Amino acid sequence: MFSKVLIANRGEIALRIVRACSELGVRSVAVYSDADARAPHVREANEAVHIGGSAASESYLRGDAIIDVARRTGAQAIHPGYGFLAEREWFARAVVDAGLVFVGPPASAIAAMGSKTAARTLALSAGVPVVPGTAEPLGDAGEAAAIAARFGYPVLLKAAAGGGGKGMRLVHEESELSAALESARRESRNAFGDDAVYVEKYIEGPRHVEIQVLGDSHGNMLHLGERECSIQRRHQKMIEEAPSIAVSPQLRESMGATAVRAARSAGYMNAGTCEFLLDRDGSFYFLEMNTRLQVEHPVTELVTGIDIVQWQLRIAAGEPLPFIQNQLSPNGHAIECRITSEDAFNNFLPSTGRVTYLRLPGGPGVRWDGGIGIGSEIGLHYDPMLAKLIVWAPTREAAISRMHRALLELTVEGVETSRDFHLRVMEDEEFRRGEIDIQWLERRIVSLTSVAPPPEGVRAAAIAAVLLADRNRDERRIPPGHAPGHAGGDAWLLAARRGGLRDGCPP
Repeated sequence: MFSKVLIANRGEIALRIVRACSELGVRSVAVYSDADARAPHVREANEAVHIGGSAASESYLRGDAIIDVARRTGAQAIHPGYGFLAEREWFARAVVDAGLVFVGPPASAIAAMGSKTAARTLALSAGVPVVPGTAEPLGDAGEAAAIAARFGYPVLLKAAAGGGGKGMRLVHEESELSAALESARRESRNAFGDDAVYVEKYIEGPRHVEIQVLGDSHGNMLHLGERECSIQRRHQKMIEEAPSIAVSPQLRESMGATAVRAARSAGYMNAGTCEFLLDRDGSFYFLEMNTRLQVEHPVTELVTGIDIVQWQLRIAAGEPLPFIQNQLSPNGHAIECRITSEDAFNNFLPSTGRVTYLRLPGGPGVRWDGGIGIGSEIGLHYDPMLAKLIVWAPTREAAISRMHRALLELTVEGVETSRDFHLRVMEDEEFRRGEIDIQWLERRIVSLTSVAPPPEGVRAAAIAAVLLADRNRDERRIPPGHAPGHAGGDAWLLAARRGGLRDGCPP
């Protein structure tokens, strides 16, 4: 095992890796920007080195500066986390060329799966089913129109180098195609420096199901089951769970074997994820492979008992996997909610400010992977995700109830967060029944984010409760949700704010 690892990331994932290193007896080196000088991952790492300005281009995307810090501090390996440089082939090569270990797949595997069109071609050669579409980038609007006519509308235009919904456009008819192609290319060029776009047949109402894989340097490759990631807004995942209510043991075995085959075809090693669309009839289609750790890896950890981050480090250090495929099956059910600094009741506008109060949920089966603390400054430099709240329970129904309780316990003051939105999803009957697909949230978004005014008597009581809680907190230093005389705690504050209140004041 390594003696020291540099973590080329920030926020909750950097802190997650710091903890994994600590449990393995490995010293950790954090890097940080101006904006993150007092961030939790900086405080918790064994060492921390400043690498630049607040903008990612001045800090977390400076591969040369990160490699230089690794050399100067004596780190033997670099863990990229996710985002930033995690899926940059050139960075993985540069790390190895510097005599260090890249905690992730080989650069060749990143290159093979980095382009969606190249990944589709590779998948097809390995006998992996893909969504009908092109394997090469589109030329002009005329070519796009001919291909779309062959598949039939609607179709999806997708950035070849993209992800996260950027460079993606849904086209319902030919008259929309030319403008959509230009828009997709422009967004892809701005986001990824590459304007290559390809086309896929649009599948109505599928689920987004992904398979976690692990491969070592000794030829062992296996899967850890699936995650359901269908709760998405504008192609961004918001809630994930494992296992999927739609996947039977037989389907899990088939999808898992397909994911392993796709990974082997790319010469893959370490942790990765194959993403699929699961049709209503049980057919599934390969979308892409994420050649890194996924945001939602905790739900797989909770149902398998396998620490994926620790195994990333162990595999990078040359250890073989000690388990085989038939020893792995999901136990219980886990759900993850991404807690973001967004106001879901105001079109998910970003929220900035300082975290003035933070109360974390606890109890059996509750996990908090957070990158914030009291005093944390939340700006616009980085992704709005503040933390992940994850729960485990024996059944999906119990996990939903536990998540609802944990969300009620969570209090973040100083910035707006997505907490109340997640509460509404947990209360939604369709979600509770598992009747979801990747378009479900877009269909339900209005009802889930509307603010209905309460009856006048309830409204007055709610205003009084908020003002009383604020006074108690200021005068008696009592945390929110613990004001004398109201056992409901956050329930009153939640009722008040759902009624249109903000910061204890009538609108």
